[in-house]
Amino acid sequence: MSDTSLKGQCLCGAVTVEIEPAQQVLSACHCAMCRKWTSGPLMAVHTTQPIRTEGPVKTYVSSQWAERAFCPECGSSLWYAFTAEGAHKGHCFVSAGLFEGTRDLPLSSEVYIDSKPGGYAFAGDHVRLTEAQMMAAAADGMSMGSTGSEGEQQ
Repeated sequence: MSDTSLKGQCLCGAVTVEIEPAQQVLSACHCAMCRKWTSGPLMAVHTTQPIRTEGPVKTYVSSQWAERAFCPECGSSLWYAFTAEGAHKGHCFVSAGLFEGTRDLPLSSEVYIDSKPGGYAFAGDHVRLTEAQMMAAAADGMSMGSTGSEGEQQ
């Protein structure tokens, strides 16, 4: 484990996760699928390195280009990972709530900001991308096949 690695666990402790974050920052996704999956925005730490896990992990192929992982015991959201061939393959967004060390990390970006419910807003000066902006950025180097609209899989 390096000085920058994060080690955490799911709610019940059945799954432990260790990652090397790409940066010491948080990101938030407000898309319909993340909100359904987490009952709020997905608050995540980005990594491009392999995720080290112990314990049972289940994955769900949520679109043509990504999968989501969760603990089959307690249901904790673990990560969202790009799986399609292209520039983003291997990029993972790991649930920040798994790690004690993410509490003081700054928020660097919010995506699908136009899907965010009106009842909350994150303060601060950081990147905010709409669905269209995010899909255009994600499509760079990757054949995604779908628009990723609010009602479609992401």
